[in-house]
Amino acid sequence: MFYRESGDFKKTYQKDSQTFPIKFDRWRYYFVMLIAFVVVPMFLTDYIANAVMIPFLVWAIAALGLNILVGYTGQLSLGTGGFMAVGAYATYKLMTAFPGMDMVSVILLSGLITAAVGALFGLPSLRIKGFYLAVATLAAQFFLVWLLNKVPWFYNYSASGQISAPQREMFGVIITGPHATPVAGYLFCLGFAVGLAWIARNLTRGRLGRSWMAIRDMDIAAEIIGVNPLTAKLSAFAVSSFFVGISGSLFFSVYLGAAEVTEAFGISVSFSVLFMIIIGGLGSIFGSFIGAAFMVLMPVLLKNVLVGAMGWPTDLAAHFEYIIVGGLILIFLIIEPHGLAQMARVLKEKLRLWPFPH
Repeated sequence: MFYRESGDFKKTYQKDSQTFPIKFDRWRYYFVMLIAFVVVPMFLTDYIANAVMIPFLVWAIAALGLNILVGYTGQLSLGTGGFMAVGAYATYKLMTAFPGMDMVSVILLSGLITAAVGALFGLPSLRIKGFYLAVATLAAQFFLVWLLNKVPWFYNYSASGQISAPQREMFGVIITGPHATPVAGYLFCLGFAVGLAWIARNLTRGRLGRSWMAIRDMDIAAEIIGVNPLTAKLSAFAVSSFFVGISGSLFFSVYLGAAEVTEAFGISVSFSVLFMIIIGGLGSIFGSFIGAAFMVLMPVLLKNVLVGAMGWPTDLAAHFEYIIVGGLILIFLIIEPHGLAQMARVLKEKLRLWPFPH
């Protein structure tokens, strides 16, 4: 009985409804936070930060946002890359127009701007759903990328069409620009990832989250019992786009530093984030992080093995990376269609009864 629930009693409704009601889960969460905020920065190198940790946190936030829309509300979206682009370009315009504004405010405002855009493009969900809604959000992806690429005002009339993040500081530490340190960028992204995961966890357990799940399971029945489809669907699009916009903002300002919309936020980005939540598990906060970790770590691991250890040419290894990652995705979905989060739940059930077999 490695995973213990017995003897963990609650005397108030407030303690019973807390985010981690089981003491073992709380201590496990505190331990992970200690590792993430204290231990990892002590051993963080430039390569680990830029190739693994920062992209993992950025994609985890994007996966959280899309999981709210697809996993919890049942509204299929293929416009994640476009909404990330809105967040990135909103950050660029705010950083250049208001040099004195702190980065936290810039990123939160970028998320709010993206939320407004996402709610606007979520209006078709009131009339269509399923494959037709996916096509509508795919059209939003292409339209947003085209708009940000063709209107010079969005990139301040730059001849190259690129946007570059100016240098910004927080508490005297540089977090954006060419002189930013990897530890500063990692901790900045980690703070947003932890905060947004906590918000998502509480939203999905509250009244709004239950209305999303009611719409997902059967929208007609949800409307009969009093759930407003307009409020539920548009709020899901807005909250999801807020998360995705923050992800795009961090992706541009902290990770890339410079971006061009057609290359950095193309349709492949939308599919990658969708694969993350499918692999991790739809309707699971934890699954969003697992899926992001899989999609970020697996290509890095394969590149180190194929190129570094086996000495393959870089172009040949890149092709095999796509083949191997795609094959692993298919294998995982065949073994467990509900994602890696379901595997973690099954493992937890086994640990409850260990060492007994049933």
